[in-house]
Amino acid sequence: MKKFPLLWAVALVIYALPGYTQSTTSPANNASSTLCITHANLIDVNISKTLADQTIIIEHDRILATGPSKKLKIPDGATVIDATGKYVMPGMTDAHIHFFQTGGLYTRPDGLNLMAVYPYEKDQQWAKEHLSDMMARYLACGITTVADVGGPFSNFAIRDKVNADPRATNAWVTGPLISTYLPPNLDKKDPPIVKVTTPEEARELVRKQLPYKPDFIKIWYIVVPGMPAESTLPIVKATIDESHAHGLKVAVHATEYETAKLAVTAGADILVHSVDDKELDNEMLQLLKNKHTVYIPTLTVMHGYKRAFTQQFDFPMHDLKYGDPFMLGTLTDLQHIDKSVVGFEYKNLRSRHVIPSKEDTVMRTNLRLAQQAGVNVVAGTDAGNIGTLHASSFFTELQAMQQSGLSSWEIIRSATINAAKGFGKDKDYGSIEKGKIADLLLLEKDPTQDLNVLADIPTIIHRGIQLQAKELLTVTPVILVQQQLNAYNTRNIEAFLAPYSDSTAIYDQASGKLLMQGKEQMRQRYAGIFEKAKELHCQLVNRIVMGNTVIDHERITGMGEKPIEAVAVYTVENGKIVKVSFIR
Repeated sequence: MKKFPLLWAVALVIYALPGYTQSTTSPANNASSTLCITHANLIDVNISKTLADQTIIIEHDRILATGPSKKLKIPDGATVIDATGKYVMPGMTDAHIHFFQTGGLYTRPDGLNLMAVYPYEKDQQWAKEHLSDMMARYLACGITTVADVGGPFSNFAIRDKVNADPRATNAWVTGPLISTYLPPNLDKKDPPIVKVTTPEEARELVRKQLPYKPDFIKIWYIVVPGMPAESTLPIVKATIDESHAHGLKVAVHATEYETAKLAVTAGADILVHSVDDKELDNEMLQLLKNKHTVYIPTLTVMHGYKRAFTQQFDFPMHDLKYGDPFMLGTLTDLQHIDKSVVGFEYKNLRSRHVIPSKEDTVMRTNLRLAQQAGVNVVAGTDAGNIGTLHASSFFTELQAMQQSGLSSWEIIRSATINAAKGFGKDKDYGSIEKGKIADLLLLEKDPTQDLNVLADIPTIIHRGIQLQAKELLTVTPVILVQQQLNAYNTRNIEAFLAPYSDSTAIYDQASGKLLMQGKEQMRQRYAGIFEKAKELHCQLVNRIVMGNTVIDHERITGMGEKPIEAVAVYTVENGKIVKVSFIR
């Protein structure tokens, strides 16, 4: 980031430059290659029952045995976890993500072109450089497997990398979306979406992916105005036929009733989105069931766009805690980007982008109908799109499924065994059974009775290695400062106070005057501001990080006619902000 001379002057006058080493926590292998979880309540997703007092024996990365604790003998030398009173369920799968997208404001220039402000290449570079952090966030949220349903050919190298990393999820991926439409402004060197114009071109693109051993193939079935859906159906059929000939399932983006029905009739194995323009009738529901088609609803992805485009945010604590804080931070940038660059005034969109919309209602109805009809419903977010943050958005999606009328058991199955079966991976994943990969979640309470248990998962066992969620996420001084800035901009008082110590001191730097002391005084001060200043926004003009000190040049709007300029000097100790000095 560009450095401002004024900010550097402040930094050099006030602070010496201390050395700083970012601490990282790597998961240690269990002391023994055998891990035993004893006396657990085992959530059996195959039969939708919780089995009491069960023992799970894990050897290396596989489940060696499961059964009643009184019947299974613990191997000599095994590491034992006493799970008395706790619950064990399979690790979860987000069945619709995109590695090449960051979830930030600048990640889809085909939908919102802000390349004059922030080059698309920088967003792409961020995704590549922060892949390990993204994967750790997924694991911390209990998501042990992700399915990337379309991206550049580099997806395959990412899959190989993360599948070999104990701090990364399992990944099922495909290559470029085989599309009937080409969006503008995306990467042309290694494109995530490739338009084909003939059935043979579609077949060739399938064959081009075969050396990389894709887990499935993806079609982007887009119908532009004035073009009948049947006009590109031969391309869809050719893609499906060629893929099936090579033993590959086919996932299809088809959000309209007509295109979805045509795709399923042609043999599509997976619909990666809800149908949002019409309720599913009995004919379509029977077609989905008889064809064993997977239905991934992605109920919340459009909410992310609407929140960003209207600058009306209701991020839950889950997003503010587990989401990438820097990509979340970009989502409020429209408030300080010139509207001539944006192309619209975000306030004017608020009356048009209402939540829930008509499409939201249709999608939730269709999810409920599909579930009741016995269709294989699988949970997925479309993470990476604007406002749909990697990892943290998954719990919000599960909540939306619950609000649509699904039970906790149905939702848990959609995130575990249904996903594994839908992608043809249930030999190794999706349930707690002998011979399967040891991806488990150790929970304090029963998620089948209260889905909110899945909002904070303390212990994850991934490929047989025990991990703690709090150790997976590296929390640096700059992350703490960014998290409180995000909470300030979304006016969430609890999330704003979370990075601060109980005895935080806030000073006016020039006079040395103590302005506030402790969280309660901060709460009294800022809660009132958050309540009254509905358009409150703090723009980060520039930032310098010097060891445990973060120096931000901030520009605050929404508290009067003129912006307030300030430099804030944050001091961090023991994982909390302990002091802030303001220079105005």
